[in-house]
Amino acid sequence: MSAPAAVCGQCLRHPPAFDQSFTGFCCRAPADQLILALKFGHRTALAGWLGQQLFDAVPADYWQDDAPDCLIPVPLSKQRLQQRGFNQALEIARPLSRLSGVELWPDAIQRLRDTAPQASLPLRERRQNLQHAFGWRTKQGVLPAGRHIALVDDVMTSGMTLHEIATMLKLNGARRVSVLLAARTPSPGDAL
Repeated sequence: MSAPAAVCGQCLRHPPAFDQSFTGFCCRAPADQLILALKFGHRTALAGWLGQQLFDAVPADYWQDDAPDCLIPVPLSKQRLQQRGFNQALEIARPLSRLSGVELWPDAIQRLRDTAPQASLPLRERRQNLQHAFGWRTKQGVLPAGRHIALVDDVMTSGMTLHEIATMLKLNGARRVSVLLAARTPSPGDAL
């Protein structure tokens, strides 16, 4: 959007399950090329810079007033993780955790089933593609109940992946779910 706003038009029409989101960049040149270089060019050193830019874009009071209890990267499917060799969301979350002092829980969420890549699907099919695709991986008895959880991802396009994960977290008792994104693809008609 051309100016910061509390709630965007898309979220007013179709409220997501997450409570708020912060974005480092609009996903257009040159930021889109940096994301592509990280994801598909294996330029993992860019993740540190993207994490720093994201940290700088988040208001300082977010890390103080109602700071998240943990940072959780959006998981890749096993197949995609094997193909790529790394999870770009995790690589961005590492410096973000270090800079913010918020604990990183890299394996708290798991993909329960493989799904078609969201970018390959029409908008109306994206939610159905992701239904029941994510689950909480109970680790040492830690549950999301009562916690403020911050999800970290590289890019949000339709927001369906983040909506589905936030829905699962809230069904498991999460008090609040924030989304921290390196970049966001603008919706058609967004003022840039």
